[in-house]
Amino acid sequence: MGKVRIGLVKRTARRLLSSHPDLFSEDFQQNKELVKKLVIVNSKKLRNQIAGYITHLLKIQKSGVGEEGQEG
Repeated sequence: MGKVRIGLVKRTARRLLSSHPDLFSEDFQQNKELVKKLVIVNSKKLRNQIAGYITHLLKIQKSGVGEEGQEG
């Protein structure tokens, strides 16, 4: 079983990746700081979940896993 993420985290991460594809990398710490600058988030936990999901998506994209391997 994988991690269960709320829709807000997934939706926000995908929007950030589509609007700023060149800013994010596979480094969680860097992504966390970018999320902090780009999005108004009231909690650290939510910010970290968004940055973590962005990192996860980029690692999947780099490894070349197909659509059937991605969670949605």
